Amino acid sequence: MLTCRFRISHSAFRIGGWRLISLAGKRAFVTGGGRGIGRATALLLARAGASVAVGYRERKKEAEETTEAVKAVAAARAVAVGGDLGDAAAARRAVGEAIGALGGLDLLIANHGVWPPEDVALAKMTDAQWESTRRANLDSVVYVCRAAIPHLQDGGRIVLVASTAGQRGEAFHADYAATKGAVIALTKSLAVELAPRVTVNCVAPGWVDTEMAKVSYERDRQVIEATIPLGRVASPEDIAGPIVFLCSDLARHITGEILNVNGGSVLCG
Repeated sequence: MLTCRFRISHSAFRIGGWRLISLAGKRAFVTGGGRGIGRATALLLARAGASVAVGYRERKKEAEETTEAVKAVAAARAVAVGGDLGDAAAARRAVGEAIGALGGLDLLIANHGVWPPEDVALAKMTDAQWESTRRANLDSVVYVCRAAIPHLQDGGRIVLVASTAGQRGEAFHADYAATKGAVIALTKSLAVELAPRVTVNCVAPGWVDTEMAKVSYERDRQVIEATIPLGRVASPEDIAGPIVFLCSDLARHITGEILNVNGGSVLCG
């Protein structure tokens, strides 16, 4: 099976002699930044000129590798910031460390989360699984937003990463769908609450070729791809591009939007 990948170069930000997207001088905190969508986003933000704090919970080595990649491709300032964002105090510390390292905060990309790979009916779901998913996917997003909002500069951007599961539901993954649906509702709530100083938007990916969904792909890849009109699972870079767009001045009049990046698999108006 073919996996379509591509590299985004500096030229992707230019038309003729004009720089289309510039985040020069901007300071970004990307949670879950050590791999997958977070890593791709950190690299693309850096190529657009931003300094980046790469958040991680347990995978320090991968976060540090991402920071080194950021420095290599864009000579941008980058730092790895650890912490379990599902703990409110740890979320405050992580945001504080990112701000201290970068000298301020303009962009928050809340990308982290978990996908329990096994199908479990809600009636058989344990309290432990529900609480773990809620803590990782929702509590942590609330806590990191709450910690970052007072420090975001005027004209700041928040981009939350949800899922098509939060829009249409996901049988046997009710914990994941419910928490991602709550992130979508949080996006709309904060968009009004923080206007006009800060815009708040959400990217809702469909299937993405990351480690988080590895078990599902190994089991059902052909079935999954058959449900996607564009014929392939997204790469992390496919999601990073829309995130960076929402961080840019090209999206300055967009707030409260749920941007679907799913290859046409879920058509939400």
